[in-house]
Amino acid sequence: MSFANEPLLELRRAWVRDGLEDALRALDAELPLHVPVLIDGATRDAPDLASTDPGAPERVVAAATRATPTEVDDAVRAASAAQAAWAARRAAARAAVLVRAAGLLRERRARLAALAVRECAKPWAEADADVCEAIDFLTYYAADAVRLERGEELVQLPGERNELRYRPRGVVAVVAPWNFPFAIALGMTAAALATGNAVVLKPAEQSPGCAFELVRALHEAGVPAGALALLPGEGDVGAALVAHAGVHVIAFTGSSAVGQQILRVAADVRPGQRHLKHVVAEMGGKNCVLVDADADLDDAVPAVAYSAFGFAGQKCSACSRVLVHEAIAAPFAERLRGLLDTLVVDQATRFGVDVPPLIERSAQERIADALAQAAAVGATVARGAAGPDEGWFAAPAIVTDVAADAPLLSTELFGPVVTVEPVPDLQAALARVEALPFGLTGGIFSRNPARVRELTWKLPVGNVYVNRHITGATVARQPFGGTRLSGGGPKAGGPGYLHHFVESVVVSENTTRHGLVV
Repeated sequence: MSFANEPLLELRRAWVRDGLEDALRALDAELPLHVPVLIDGATRDAPDLASTDPGAPERVVAAATRATPTEVDDAVRAASAAQAAWAARRAAARAAVLVRAAGLLRERRARLAALAVRECAKPWAEADADVCEAIDFLTYYAADAVRLERGEELVQLPGERNELRYRPRGVVAVVAPWNFPFAIALGMTAAALATGNAVVLKPAEQSPGCAFELVRALHEAGVPAGALALLPGEGDVGAALVAHAGVHVIAFTGSSAVGQQILRVAADVRPGQRHLKHVVAEMGGKNCVLVDADADLDDAVPAVAYSAFGFAGQKCSACSRVLVHEAIAAPFAERLRGLLDTLVVDQATRFGVDVPPLIERSAQERIADALAQAAAVGATVARGAAGPDEGWFAAPAIVTDVAADAPLLSTELFGPVVTVEPVPDLQAALARVEALPFGLTGGIFSRNPARVRELTWKLPVGNVYVNRHITGATVARQPFGGTRLSGGGPKAGGPGYLHHFVESVVVSENTTRHGLVV
């Protein structure tokens, strides 16, 4: 099976924009969507959890049913019962199901993008890219699972035959975030299904509508009812899944604090559990861009602005610190502040918007508190436009003159805020990155190839970007994942990621045996 990335929509074309707006109007006529608990084909629809439009909080996008502890247990049991039959299918047959699901997402692409705009306030370009990445994960992992089924080559000697094959681990609990409601949720789910596991999906409480659309497409494509369950709810549902003795793998994307708690709980072997749980944890970051004295500011300034403020900084890969050579720190900061005034802060539905609303009120309050604390101890805060009165908007902000021990420099904030710090050289900048506990993404701007080569492999992060923005990793081109407290292991969308979801088995056979029983 060959792989090619799904092409993004060209939003500069009027007919493309018209089609998306038509899809949004059609979606709005259906709201609120009802999202049930879905286990082995049976549903319970008793809405008591609402997801709302971050740009218009009075609008309910999805009315979801909270899963109960009993339903968590039922879902895991049903998944365990269905897993063996799903695993018994050849990888090519499972891959064909995922490819059919990709086709369904492709057909519903405009509707899905509109749903991400409404439920998560993703601007149109970001929403479309989210759907495209979800399609990419389906087709990429489908092809990789077929390759994985062939096993690995081992050294062979006369008189023996050695084989290494892979088998699925069992039931996978997927605990997904809201900021990439299609791509990340489906990426983890597709990897688990492609390798023959059953999945219980717990979506973020902010985006149950998006998750339901994914599960619906996978079931329509041929994933057995019991092999994929949907459990809407809040953190207690995810915690119950993580602790369940019947879960073999926990695939999580979210904050470092929650990820570390999952690792602690997963290490505890529960009564009746006969396996060690494997945790796939992609966690937060405090991502730094290093700007050398010879950097082209025409490239560096807009790339930093896009990395810091795109989607209101609500990406784990977003830039939150810029470490600039002191020789150009002043002009860099001046130009970045000038660009701040040009950013469009508005509703996600507006084409060309730079900074949409934050996901919820608590995020807005967290940003305001962090900036107030920084200003109170002497930092200089430059703010852009505040945005509309309705919605959870936060003005994009650039912070300078920050004390070295300020929490703003070490705490993940997840919003449109970036600090600018002068450094004597890039070695000093590297030391500041190394002092952080995170290691997700980072960037270097320099026109000196020797300097780039020197620093690229020293930056203690999982993804390094050179002379470009540091967000927007693409499946198969920039496999994504962090190091240190930002995650670890094979990267999503790249070679080896499926190994998270399988166990390896080696069979060694003596081929010099005597006699033959027929």
